[in-house]
Parts: sequence; C-alpha cells; structure tokens
Amino acid sequence: MSLASKLLPVFFCTALSACGHPTGVMQPVTLAIAKPQTAHVDMLVATTRQPSGDPRTLFNGERSPKPFMTEVSVSIPAKRPEGTVQWPKRMPPDPATDFAVTRVRQIDSIPEGRAWFRQHIEGGHALVFIHGFNNTYEDSVFRLAQIVHDSKMRATPILFTWPSRASLFGYEYDKESTNYSRTALEQSLRLLAKDPNVKDITVLAHSMGTWLAMEALRQMGIRDGHVDAKINNVILASPDIDIQVFAKQYAEMGAPKPKFTIFMSQDDRALAASSFITGRVARLGGIDPTIEPYRSRLERAGITAIDLTKVKTDDNLHHGKFAQSPEIVQLIGQRLMTGQPLTDSNVTLGEGVTAVVGGTVRTLGTVTAAAVAAPATVIENRPRPHPADVSETLTSGQIPQPLAP
Repeated sequence: MSLASKLLPVFFCTALSACGHPTGVMQPVTLAIAKPQTAHVDMLVATTRQPSGDPRTLFNGERSPKPFMTEVSVSIPAKRPEGTVQWPKRMPPDPATDFAVTRVRQIDSIPEGRAWFRQHIEGGHALVFIHGFNNTYEDSVFRLAQIVHDSKMRATPILFTWPSRASLFGYEYDKESTNYSRTALEQSLRLLAKDPNVKDITVLAHSMGTWLAMEALRQMGIRDGHVDAKINNVILASPDIDIQVFAKQYAEMGAPKPKFTIFMSQDDRALAASSFITGRVARLGGIDPTIEPYRSRLERAGITAIDLTKVKTDDNLHHGKFAQSPEIVQLIGQRLMTGQPLTDSNVTLGEGVTAVVGGTVRTLGTVTAAAVAAPATVIENRPRPHPADVSETLTSGQIPQPLAP
C-alpha cells in the first residue's frame, strides 16, 4: 500500500468527518426554567436519507425511496469562538456550553412545509445548504446552525442532507448518493421557488455537495432551458468537482444563470486526496484562479473566484475555511447572499486583499481579526457576458486538467 493510500483516511477524518463526536444529539433537550443565555436557529431539513427509527439520530446514511421533511431547532451557547461547533462531551448536551437540539417535528406535507416557511420568513430570502462527504445527519444540522448564526444572515435556512454513510472508506457510496439525490434536490428547489413568500434563493454547497448542487441545477436547466430566476446566487465552497465536468455542467445549465461564487484553496489537502483517488484529476476547489487560463475563463464567464489559500483557520486540512473563518462566513451572510459587490471599502477580509475587476486591481481593506493573517485574492467580473460567450468559454476541454501537486 502506498503512503498516499495510508494517509487518505487521516485526510478525510480530519477534514470532513465527525471523528470523536458523540452520537444521539438529535434527541431534543428541555431548557431549564432559568434558561441559559443562548441563541436559536430554526431550520427546515429535507432529506433523502432513510429514517433510523431512533429519535436520537432520526436518519441514517442509507437511501430512502422518498424524501422526508423535518423542522429542527438548535440552541447555540453564548460564549464561543465564531466558526466553531461546540459538540457535547457527554449526553445529554448542556445548552449553556454545547450545541443542543431543542425541537424536532416531522412535516408530512408540502402545505405544512410552506406554513413553516411563512412563520419563519426572513425578508423572503431562503438559504439552501448542501453538506459534503462523510457527514451524518447531525453533522449537517449543527454546521448549518453555526453558519447561519455566525454569518448573521437574514434568511430562512433550509438544509438538504443526502445519504452519507459517514465512513472514511465510503467515498464511492457517498458520491453515488449525490447522484441518487439530484432529482429530489431539483424538486425541492422548484417547490421553494414556487412559494410566493420566497423572493430569492441562495444555494450554498460544500465539497462533494457541490456536485449534487450542480447536477440538480443542470437538470433544471435542461428541462426548462434555464435555472429558475429566483435562484439568483450559487456559492460553491471547496468544490470537489472535476474541472472539465464543471465546465459542462455550467454550460448545460442554460441562460440566464445564477451568480456563481467559488471558494478555492490551493492548500486544501482533502481535495488533494480526492484528486488522488479519482485519477489525479484536478478538483475545481484546488486551482489557483489567478493564473491562466483559469483567470480569463472565470472572468469571461462572470464567475467570482475567491482564493482562501492564505486564510488561516483551525482546520488542519484547510477544507472548511468558508465556515470556520469569521470574516468569510460573514461575507457569505452579509454580502454574497444579498448580491452586494465585493469591491468597495467596506469589505475587510485581510491585509492586502485585492480584487481584479476587468484587469483593474483594487484594495478591499485591512485585517479586522486575527483569524485572517495573510492576503487572499478575489477575482470578480460583474458584467454578464452574452450566453453564447459563456457556452463557448466554459465547455468541456476549454479548461485544462493539470495534475494536482
């Protein structure tokens, strides 16, 4: 066995799994009469997972022939570093110090789901989060709660969680599970877009979940000629997608397209491992967007690429920076979701951060927190090209596949 093969389980365990996390956290806890100071995130969870039959876990990693919806409320302790999830060290969780589920209710019909959305409306904005490889149901619930809380976004959170066995050796099963779930995600997005209370939808996907997001949007584009207009923003964090495949997915999505933002990091060790087991094909989330031909292709297509290589977090494999860096997660909540530009003086990601807009370099601000200690680079092209230009630019073969380092 090669050294790289031996290191793969370590890579994925550190990057994406709940290694060492307790199980059974989905059983709701009762807050004491003297409630500790906590925040709460209410979310709607749609899943293609199979029910576990156990209220402590709700759903397992196997595939269900039909989707399910559940209302979940998560309590978040007051004193905690942003970008972190406080998993309980023992059960039951203590809401004063731990993330804790305080309410779970199954939703049995679409009208019931829409009623929940009306009760939790946040300016008509909806956020749909799709997790990555090797996640349990509770992993994805707690991560979305952390993102929503720390970003301070004003949006209704919706989690789409697909069947992951949460196994270090389940990469192929998980990948096929994303294919299994793409029609269910497409239908979920359609139902959400049809709701008159929904003004716009942001899709935020991480790692292997970006493949699922792209496949669902591609299917929608093929059926209708374009993605629903309410889906106006797609954010791909550390996308575990073959570069040429992404180009085809993007082109076949039709036009007009949502605004795309991609978080990349050349030191992402999890994507390096993914590249290794998929034939050393470069993953979209691991490229350097400042070099050619990537820079020109992305700019011409109107895709914003944010290079997080120099951003520092506690993530040893540099795969979850989008959620663990306070500045980045707030950028998602306060800027990208609402379509605000990244090129004015109010953006403060790190000292020396620059934006390349139509060949012009602009300074974005100075460091505001110790979590970001070095420059990041933003490439953005706000004008939309003609659809024909996009199709010509981002088609299979236009973006080469260099070997991963």
